[in-house]
Amino acid sequence: MTSRRTGRGRGREAVRIRRATARDAKRLTRLVRGSRAYEGPYAPMVAGYRVGPDYIEAHRVFLAADDTDRLLGFYSLVLAPPELDLMFVADEAQGLGVGRALVEHMTGEARAAGVSGVRVVSHPPAEGFYRSVGAERVGTVTANPPAVMWDRPELLIPIRDR
Repeated sequence: MTSRRTGRGRGREAVRIRRATARDAKRLTRLVRGSRAYEGPYAPMVAGYRVGPDYIEAHRVFLAADDTDRLLGFYSLVLAPPELDLMFVADEAQGLGVGRALVEHMTGEARAAGVSGVRVVSHPPAEGFYRSVGAERVGTVTANPPAVMWDRPELLIPIRDR
C-alpha cells in the first residue's frame, strides 16, 4: 500500500493506494458514470459503463482513497499488451495530486512487471495531463462509432529504471 499527502495548504489529505477488490465495483462504476469529464458529447461513452467485480478480479485495478476510505480515483493496468485501460479521478479531488500519485503508482507496477512502456488511449481533454506526467504522443486512435464518436490521442508513458 502506498500513502502520501497530496494538495497544497489547507485540505491536504493522505492518499492511500491499494488494490481494488470486487466489493469496490459499485463505487468505481459510480465514479466513472458521474465524471464531469464525460459530460456533453462524451456522456454516451460512460452512460452504461460498468466496472464489475469480474473486471477487478481479472485486471490490476488500484484505487486511491483518503483516511476515511473516500474514493478519490482509480486506475487499471493491463500488462499484455501494456496499457492504462482506465483512470479516473473524482471531480472534487482533481488538482490535488491524486492523478499524479496514481500514475506514479502505475509506473511502479509496470516497472516491477518488467514493462518498458505503457500505452494510453486518452480522453481528448486529458491529453495535457498525461503529457505533464511524461507521456509522449505517438499517434491517434480514430473514432469507432457508435461506441466512441471522436478521435483520441494515443500516448506512451515510458517506464524508466530508477
